[in-house]
Amino acid sequence: MSATLHGRVVVVTGASRRAAIGAAVARRAVADGASVLLHSWSPHDAEQPWGADPGGPQALLDELRRAEGRVEHLSADLADPDAPAAVLAAARDAFGHVDALVANHARSSAQDLEHLTATELDLSWAVNTRASLLLVQAFAAQHDDTRPGGRVLLFTSGQYHGAMPAELPYIASKAALHELTRSLAVHLVPRAITVNCIDPGPNDTGYADDRTRAAVAEANPGARWSTPTDTARLVAWLLSDEAEWVTGQTIASDGGWSSR
Repeated sequence: MSATLHGRVVVVTGASRRAAIGAAVARRAVADGASVLLHSWSPHDAEQPWGADPGGPQALLDELRRAEGRVEHLSADLADPDAPAAVLAAARDAFGHVDALVANHARSSAQDLEHLTATELDLSWAVNTRASLLLVQAFAAQHDDTRPGGRVLLFTSGQYHGAMPAELPYIASKAALHELTRSLAVHLVPRAITVNCIDPGPNDTGYADDRTRAAVAEANPGARWSTPTDTARLVAWLLSDEAEWVTGQTIASDGGWSSR
């Protein structure tokens, strides 16, 4: 176990599936010595083609505890405006303070212009954008500015590199997070809290079929998909003290996908 995050507490949202990015981030944070509050909402995954993790969030919790991680868990629907504050309160109740927020959660939706609905627009905004902002608000409100390692990490998608016309509610809400990053960073840097945004690229989290997987790998200059572990490496660095002077940035970890 590394000691780079020893004594730090990290909240990781969207950690419902062991194959996905939230789980990889949590594994790396635990390996680096952090205590972690996992947030999940499996009903969303159950509605998607890839389905929920058959072991549920408990399977990841058990895995991390076997690795001697100090880990707690809260299931909450981030479409509920009270849920973000509840997530931060649960982390403080468990560990006494929170040093870093990794807002990895996302509501996925596939609607083009002809099939767009107000209901999906509102849900995507509520989960992806509103909940992320309210999580940052709750995190900042409880943060002890005398502690090192104040960090906020948001997640966007590839809409700022190329068109994604079949996923309008998703990319609209994710584009907002991309644009919010700089303003949040400027506001919070006097408190020694950095704010950065990650674009994980096409990421092999179990949602793509074989044909899509092969096509993306062939098109990517890196000749493969991004993996959750790739993303977790970047997250680990941004959480570390080595990244204390990096803020307001959107960083793609995608093997050159966005540079094509």
